[in-house]
Amino acid sequence: MRIGIDVGGTHTDAVIMDGNHVVTSTKVLTSADVMEGVANALDTVLSNSGLPTDQIQSVMIGTTQFTNAIVERRQLAKTGVFRLCLPSGRGLPPMVDWPDDIADAVGRHAYTLHGGYLYDGWPVADLDMDEIDRAIADAKSKGLKNFAVSSAFSPMNAAPEELVAKRLRAAIPDAHITCSQSFGRLGLMERENAAILNATLLQFADSVVSAFLSALRLRHLTCPVFISQNDGTLMNADFVRAFPALTFASGPTNSLRGAMLLTGLDDAIVVDIGGTTSDIGVLQAGFPRESNSVIKVGGVRTNFRMPDIQAIGLGGGSLVTNDGNTLGPQSVGHKLTSEGLVFGGSTLTATDIIVASGREEIGDPGAVAHLSETLVETARQKMLTILDRGIDMMKPGAVQMPVILVGGGAVLVTGDLKAAARVHRPEHAGVANAIGAAIAQVGGESEKIVSYQAIAREDAIAELTKEAEARAKDSGAQDDSLRVVDIEETEVPYMGQETMRVRVKVIGDLAFKPAGTSA
Repeated sequence: MRIGIDVGGTHTDAVIMDGNHVVTSTKVLTSADVMEGVANALDTVLSNSGLPTDQIQSVMIGTTQFTNAIVERRQLAKTGVFRLCLPSGRGLPPMVDWPDDIADAVGRHAYTLHGGYLYDGWPVADLDMDEIDRAIADAKSKGLKNFAVSSAFSPMNAAPEELVAKRLRAAIPDAHITCSQSFGRLGLMERENAAILNATLLQFADSVVSAFLSALRLRHLTCPVFISQNDGTLMNADFVRAFPALTFASGPTNSLRGAMLLTGLDDAIVVDIGGTTSDIGVLQAGFPRESNSVIKVGGVRTNFRMPDIQAIGLGGGSLVTNDGNTLGPQSVGHKLTSEGLVFGGSTLTATDIIVASGREEIGDPGAVAHLSETLVETARQKMLTILDRGIDMMKPGAVQMPVILVGGGAVLVTGDLKAAARVHRPEHAGVANAIGAAIAQVGGESEKIVSYQAIAREDAIAELTKEAEARAKDSGAQDDSLRVVDIEETEVPYMGQETMRVRVKVIGDLAFKPAGTSA
């Protein structure tokens, strides 16, 4: 038995799963104090199921708290940034293109030092220990406790980052440190940015994880707790404390994985319709298609492994204007239950249109009886047109694919979608995100630039696979369940000797403890 929870901006969803079967589910309002909403959802599903808590083997949680902290510029710790790259890179210092408000919140404490490596393994420059120690002494004098350490091509040679981290810990024993090579992606500035965002969240992550664990203990749940990350896999509590930034965009990922389980489709387009937006993503071999472009989080360029998601301004709370010809992107959002016409409010929304069409019974249908048939049908067709356009943009080529509708707003789609080969509306679609969290596996990946003339292809892939497996096991994966799910090889332009950028990803099942045992 597993509990899956997904904390969204409007609702917190929870399910209890027995294998792949949904035992019970609930959807409660997300509270200002996020933990209150989580506690309410936990209490509801435990009460509805009647299960003793010692039968729950694990709890999986998807949360937007860390993303929101970055977007809202709150709970961010002052962070020192150590970059090893000189004499290169002077013209583009750390945080050079960050929005001023988040750069100010993090503190703009940057130290650019000699060191790092080139793509072929040769050093950019020798490390200057005196220079490093002076920078550490300055950071210590400023009272900094959070640090991000980056080095040119550190995924190929992490030694410079590890040396600086070791000296930081010696000088500041209670330092919280993120080394950029931990994220495993090439591209110095984007990798460095990811490390900074992670480092600035470390104390907040510790408090969030502690709050989650406390909520479980209060309900006598002694099982392990896991947090969803943005590639459709899980991290254990200790891993989240070290890498909170890996949760960015985990919500849409959970919805895609939940849609896969509910329909049995490994390859499909998923439309997750909420109160404000519809998130459209693509399932490939049962996992979200990853974006190959630079991803901005709170206005900061990163190279996180993010799902390729298109958000469009159509949801249950979308405003309907212009005689039904315009829907969204403005929305009443979480105020739908007080401002929508069928809920006694005075604002015409997309939900009101569906009720007025007679296709759904929500709230008070009499409140929309005055709407003209022309307005209602115009608005209903407009919804389908908006979704068709979004689906067409996400198709791989011109291939028609099945479309899975999930989310609380899936009731908005009441007709055929021309862009879909077939439309699926599975049972429990409204809590697909919590289901996706509950069924998630554990993953790990590794990436390097290698020369197939210097090392055989098979040996290079075997080495990267071993590193990826170690990261998966650190996250809580069961050793004998690990399998390679993706090997990506990309030729590096303008470099000889069969130089390739190679990335290996593995996944495995959670290493469950027997029900009734403590974590």
